Amino acid sequence: MTNTTLEYESVINTCKSLFIKKTRDYGTAWRILRPSSITDQIFIKAQRIRTLEEKKVSKVGDDITGEYIGIVNYCLIAMMQLDCGPETPLELPVEQVAELFDKYAKETYNLMMDKNHDYGEAWRDMRISSLTDLILMKLLRVKQIEDNEGETLASEGVKANYQDMLNYAVFALIKLSAQPSTPTH
Repeated sequence: MTNTTLEYESVINTCKSLFIKKTRDYGTAWRILRPSSITDQIFIKAQRIRTLEEKKVSKVGDDITGEYIGIVNYCLIAMMQLDCGPETPLELPVEQVAELFDKYAKETYNLMMDKNHDYGEAWRDMRISSLTDLILMKLLRVKQIEDNEGETLASEGVKANYQDMLNYAVFALIKLSAQPSTPTH
């Protein structure tokens, strides 16, 4: 296994652990969200990261690591919601949610490995702030696709954008874990 594989799996395991704990606490309340609302939740998290990157101070004490974890988990929620039809119950068993999480995390990991092959792990030389900006750009693309009722002429659909955002967030988390800890307030 490559270093990237181990680092990626470690991040996804951290995200999944929190996701499953929250599923046990709250059930699948997120199932009520429309795709556009999930996109907006990701936007809020990415915008907060950008604000913290620029201001270097957090008044509520939460760091950007938690926000990136939130982006990963909301991207997976978005993919699960895209897969669930109207016949899917609002409340899903934790085991089924864990299986769906693993399914979409694995698909997204495979996409990352294919892109890493072609791009030579260019993300390792990128700034974390650039990864944040790429997530925000992808969010604007998804919002436009949603506003166009899913119609695209020459671009990939929303799922591919969620996968890219998830991968950018994982890359940021890998890079953050390699940095010495700095206070945010």
